Amino acid sequence: MKGIEEILREVAGKRVCILMSGGLDSCVLASAMTGRARDVQPVYIRSNLLWEATELHWVQRFLAALASPQIKTLKILEMPVSDVYRHHWSLTGEEIPDYSSTDEEVYLPGRNLLLLSKAALFCALNQIPLLAIGTLKGNPFPDATEVFFSQYAKLASQALNFKLAVLTPFSSLSKMQVILLGKALPLHLSFSCIHPRGLTHCGKCNKCAERRRSFHAAGIPDQTEYHSLPELTRHSS
Repeated sequence: MKGIEEILREVAGKRVCILMSGGLDSCVLASAMTGRARDVQPVYIRSNLLWEATELHWVQRFLAALASPQIKTLKILEMPVSDVYRHHWSLTGEEIPDYSSTDEEVYLPGRNLLLLSKAALFCALNQIPLLAIGTLKGNPFPDATEVFFSQYAKLASQALNFKLAVLTPFSSLSKMQVILLGKALPLHLSFSCIHPRGLTHCGKCNKCAERRRSFHAAGIPDQTEYHSLPELTRHSS
C-alpha cells in the first residue's frame, strides 16, 4: 500500500479529479492536492439522498474558503438511486443509524461502485488521468478495499479506452489522523451528518458520533455546530 506522500508526489504537475462528499476526508484531501497537482477538479455526485442538499451547501462553503486558483469550479453530476434503493433509510429518514451503531450499519449498497462509474466517465471525457477518493483505514465495506480500487481502475481504463488511476491517499490513515493533517483548515465548514437539522449536524447519528469522537481523540477543538449532543460511549465496532 502506497503512503500519502508517495501518492501526493504522483500527482505533481498533473490534473486530478476529487470525489467530494463534503466530509472531513474529502475536504482535507482537496486541500492536500492543492499545491501538488496542476489543477484539482472537485466533483460532487448527487443521488437524492436525504442529507445531500445540506452537504452540498457545506461543500461549496469549504471550497470557497480554500480560495485556491488551482481548484476548479465544483462540478455536480446526477446519479439518482431511488429506483434501486427504494425504502432504504438514506431515502426515507427512518431508522437512521444512531451514535451507538456500528460502521457496518451505515453501508450504502454499491456506493463507491456507483460514484466511481460516473466520475470515471467524467474524467475520460475531460482528459483527467487521476481520480482521488478519501477512503480511510479500516473502512469495512467491500467496495473500499485496495484490491477493489486497483481492479476498478483497470476495468474503467479498458472500458473507456483511457488510462485512469484511482488514488486513495488516506487509506492508511484514521479519521483522527486526517483531522490532525487538516488542523489548520476551516474544518467546521466540512459536513459529516446523515440526518441534518436544517444546515446543522444532528449530533445523534453514526457519522456525527464518529466526527465527535475523532476530534476528541485528535485533541483538536471541534467547532462544529450540533443540534444535539448526547453523551458518547466508546465506539462498539
